[in-house]
Amino acid sequence: MDLELIQKIILYAPPLLLAVMLHEIAHGWVAYKLGDPTAKNSGRLTLNPIKHVDPFMTIIFPGLLILANSPVIFGGAKPVPINPSYFKNIRKGMILVAFAGPGVNIILALLSFILFKNYGTFLQAGNYLATLTYGWLFLSIVINAVLALFNLFPILPLDGGRILTGILPRNLAIFFSKSEKFGLFLIFLLLYSGVLNSVLNPILKFIQNNLR
Repeated sequence: MDLELIQKIILYAPPLLLAVMLHEIAHGWVAYKLGDPTAKNSGRLTLNPIKHVDPFMTIIFPGLLILANSPVIFGGAKPVPINPSYFKNIRKGMILVAFAGPGVNIILALLSFILFKNYGTFLQAGNYLATLTYGWLFLSIVINAVLALFNLFPILPLDGGRILTGILPRNLAIFFSKSEKFGLFLIFLLLYSGVLNSVLNPILKFIQNNLR
């Protein structure tokens, strides 16, 4: 493993792992508050990263994006188990649980932005750890913004698809839910075709331009 790759892993891993981990914890925490103990009972309401790591989405997939020098880096953690039958209002509960993940990413992006704007110049001019923190804050803004936007695409099994399912009239929701079996294929098709990048890249450039 060469030095440049090690430096990229040190730079990207902490903000990415925190973003995907808190995303999933948020799903489980909101579900727990709505009466579903499934995530808590399975030990997923924890900051222990081992409980959340998915070999492909947390390690392999973002690793491939880093190696390919992709302008957009993102990944995912192991999905938390949710049992909607515990919710008093299943449709409303699923909307709240689904939005919790992107919602936390938006909050993390905003907090990182505030810290970056207030302390970025100081960190950039400091020692190695300070400079590394500067990079982590910058990437935390970008990664969390991309994760929130990506997950809000109205495609199942993404959170946006779950939210749309809860909003649609019952008959349409049932019909739309059948698309989940093709969802991952559609997501990879949109990624491969560049459609998602064409949507995310302008937003990413806007964020980067406002961080200078």
